[in-house]
Amino acid sequence: MRFTRPLVALYAIVGLSTLACETDLTSLNSNPNSPTTAPATTLFTNATINAVTRWAGATQLSGTALFAQHLAQVQYVEEDRGRLRIETIDGWYSAGYTSELEDYQKVIAIGTAAPVSPNTSGPASVMQSWVFLNMTDMWGDIPYSEALQGDLAGPLKPLYDQQKDIYYGLVATLTSASSSMVVGSLDPALGTADPIYQGDIAKWLKFSNSLRARMAMRMSKNDVAKATSELTAAFAAPGGVMTSNSDNAKMAWPGDGVFNNPWSGNFSTRDDHRVSKTLLDTMNALLDPRVPIYAQPTVADPTKYTGLQNGLNNVTVTPFFNTTSRIGAIFYPGATAYGTFGTSNGKKMQSNIMTYAELCFIQAEAKERNIGAAGLAGTAASYYNAGVTASITQWGGTAAQAAAYLAQPSVAYVAGTAGLAKIGLQKWISLFTQGTEAWANWRRTGYPATVIMGPSAYPDVLTIPRRIPYPSNEQSVNQAALTAAIARQGADLYSTRMWWDK
Repeated sequence: MRFTRPLVALYAIVGLSTLACETDLTSLNSNPNSPTTAPATTLFTNATINAVTRWAGATQLSGTALFAQHLAQVQYVEEDRGRLRIETIDGWYSAGYTSELEDYQKVIAIGTAAPVSPNTSGPASVMQSWVFLNMTDMWGDIPYSEALQGDLAGPLKPLYDQQKDIYYGLVATLTSASSSMVVGSLDPALGTADPIYQGDIAKWLKFSNSLRARMAMRMSKNDVAKATSELTAAFAAPGGVMTSNSDNAKMAWPGDGVFNNPWSGNFSTRDDHRVSKTLLDTMNALLDPRVPIYAQPTVADPTKYTGLQNGLNNVTVTPFFNTTSRIGAIFYPGATAYGTFGTSNGKKMQSNIMTYAELCFIQAEAKERNIGAAGLAGTAASYYNAGVTASITQWGGTAAQAAAYLAQPSVAYVAGTAGLAKIGLQKWISLFTQGTEAWANWRRTGYPATVIMGPSAYPDVLTIPRRIPYPSNEQSVNQAALTAAIARQGADLYSTRMWWDK
């Protein structure tokens, strides 16, 4: 796949070099050799690279995959003990708005201006919704309706929207995107500038509708009526939902040394992470065939896959450096990473945004709870089995392995509350490398119950965080709006529950 490199000084206005030969002063406002705007294709590629690098890379390794207890830290353990660095929080928040959200907004503006191009604006709306979802699921109330308007003479200090209104707005955006994109129309798609689906609008429709179902199920903890109506509509929306692993929304990195899988990039220079004991103990007990894919054998004993306890301090964690499992070799950038670990495809490993397996578990839960499932032909068990099989085969396992795994009484589906627990557990396992979604789903369902704070948690963070604090720089640049949001949502603490989590 060919990527367009990010532009340098994308919005700079350069005209001074023409002063000596210009006689019409009005022409100084335009330099044909230095455009002040970028094409939608370049903006979309750049936004997607930045979005996936941040929300499927940095935020997980330094936060959400630790909270979900997919990963644990064996060095520099502050985040694993429940407290993120202030500068880390500031960076995620600020860059999300000024980078990918802003770029997607420009693509949407281009696609909705004459001549209208919904196959350009639609994918940008879907990806922008995914970024907003990540951000509101981290902080709760955030600027939404007044965000990204500064360069259009809009508010420079936007109000914070209530999370309920953000969710309602996002599902409306996805509804509009799905109804506007047209497969096989004369409206050109993004083509090779689209690093997710290479301009395949049929797959964008499935992703849009599936993402809408994700949001609807999240709302079901506190807004069952809205969740039911949105699930029903998402499953029946134009284009349908994902039906196989070929529909997975993922970033297929070229691995060219410039655009690499962000996990691979991190593991090429750092050795701070191990697979969590919570995850590996669960998978080992279930004889899960994904164990040697998610994890590597320990250095001390190559016959063992052993997870690291979350939430240890710098002293107590040291003995476990070589006795616990690194993340799977498929995420390492080659044989030069820490001895003989790694594969040649590490840099090219895809970053998952949403998968068919997750959609299957959403359908299974909808059937088991009888919410928004009227149009679903399968049973809770059939969707559950499809989700487990899709996850195993997605990671390189076989259908036969999946069948044997599902045949175990400990894995086989049963109805009722026990079935919901199994859906929650298998969904959590399947969301490996999607820490933000795994954390959000754990907060909503409580499954698995084994996700608890580690023994050396900071005294002010004694439970798994329900959110992260607002960035410190908002205190100086948007204090009034921030203060109002905190007064409405609750104290700016890790323990404060957001709207859908109450």
